[in-house]
Amino acid sequence: MAPYWGQAFGNPHSKSHQYGWEAKEAVDAARGQVADFIGADDGEIFFLSGATESCNLAIRGLAAAAPEERRHVVTVGTEHPAVLETVRWLACHGFEVDVLPVSKDGLLELDALHDVLSKRTLLVSVMLANNEIGVVQPLSDIAAISHSAGAYVHTDATQAAGRMAIDVAELNVDLLSLSAHKFYGPNGIGVLFVRGPVLRKLRPLLTGGSQERGLRPGTLPTPLVVGLGAASELAQQESAGDAKRLAALTTHFHTRLKDGYPEMRTFGSLSKRIPGSLSLGFPGILAEQLVNGLAGRVAISTGAACSSGSPEPSYVLQALGFERDVAATGVRISLGRQTTEAEVEFASETIGHTVRSLVDNI
Repeated sequence: MAPYWGQAFGNPHSKSHQYGWEAKEAVDAARGQVADFIGADDGEIFFLSGATESCNLAIRGLAAAAPEERRHVVTVGTEHPAVLETVRWLACHGFEVDVLPVSKDGLLELDALHDVLSKRTLLVSVMLANNEIGVVQPLSDIAAISHSAGAYVHTDATQAAGRMAIDVAELNVDLLSLSAHKFYGPNGIGVLFVRGPVLRKLRPLLTGGSQERGLRPGTLPTPLVVGLGAASELAQQESAGDAKRLAALTTHFHTRLKDGYPEMRTFGSLSKRIPGSLSLGFPGILAEQLVNGLAGRVAISTGAACSSGSPEPSYVLQALGFERDVAATGVRISLGRQTTEAEVEFASETIGHTVRSLVDNI
């Protein structure tokens, strides 16, 4: 990224001089890297500020062009707010909305999806891997059912990127959202994949320019785009090895914690989840108490980063059917590419000791 902050400072949309040509060449190369990462064509990749904008553009952009007979949208109660709040916005603007429940393991029941679909359904939006509990949805099956009703399919694949293989053809989705920072790219840049035939059905949210083929006006931040491209290439090369190593570390970590505190609860399916992601609860201990007790030693959170600081228990855990008092115990623990075995040992011992100390003081 470094040269594009100062030395190669051209606007990638300027076509009349070498500085612009150099920047455009870098953006085009990054677009190809992202396309290769998810099995798409270069022309199906659009750069935006992140997955939140991407989800908004996918959902509201389709809705803006929806015919009167296609004004029904379906999503799931465990989605990221970028989807849930956008769908709620549509509900306030004349769309029929179904927010489907999930089973106790966090998975969408396919029969429930089938039952709500109709010839009025415009879009089904279901996250590939949940950002809080890590559970992976059966997306290709969801897509097949949705397409049989003539609906488009969007997925927020942000949490899955770099943790599992993503191929838009295998997933059979029409639109897909990503953020670079989830797979070690820079903050502030993301992607919307739009399958070729769907592009003419999508309307921009912003006006003011013809950049990104008119779908997203505004000058692209070349350094961030370059960083996203490089991160995509690295993830494509290393994610399989990362996933195998992380799966083993996560299993070991979970076993150590469970052995030390058998009452520990695991939220969501243990078998159908991305490696490196755990959602755990220790009965009688509020998540905030545990997070504060570990401050400065082990970094965990009470839920998604976008909800950090919220006094409310996790809406995701409540959507799984847990009562508020149980959901209030849930903590989110993530392992990553740099996580070592020594850190896992330290974290398990430290969390176990802190939990026991908190229990003793109840």
